[in-house]
Amino acid sequence: MSTARKLRILVAKPGLDGHDRGAKVVARALADAGYEVVYTGLHQTPEMIAAAAVQEAVDAVGLSIMSGAHMTLFPAVIDALKARGAGDVIVFGGGIVPKDDLIKLTALGVAKIFTPGTATTEIVAWVEAVVRPRIEAA
Repeated sequence: MSTARKLRILVAKPGLDGHDRGAKVVARALADAGYEVVYTGLHQTPEMIAAAAVQEAVDAVGLSIMSGAHMTLFPAVIDALKARGAGDVIVFGGGIVPKDDLIKLTALGVAKIFTPGTATTEIVAWVEAVVRPRIEAA
């Protein structure tokens, strides 16, 4: 039995995008993998997401963006987290993101983007390989 503490992950749908099936599937897969998951629901502003992340003391924030507004919403959430003193919270996401924008988002501080078709087991494996070591080293 592992003695590692449970990671807390917030899953959010920023903006006006109403397609939340993928976010719910990922949230459920993370919960099934043993993480504490907070799902904020649809139509969250970056400020609402950052406030929830701070209130819930999460280790990571996963954003689902299918609307094409990823170049606006990811940086806005990162900025909102920094403004609340939570700039160390790992931000990752999923959705429809063109290849050229993946590099730009990484440069802006997004830890990982999962594109449509990614297996939930791959997301869980990434959390264990990247998020857990960063949290345990802090």
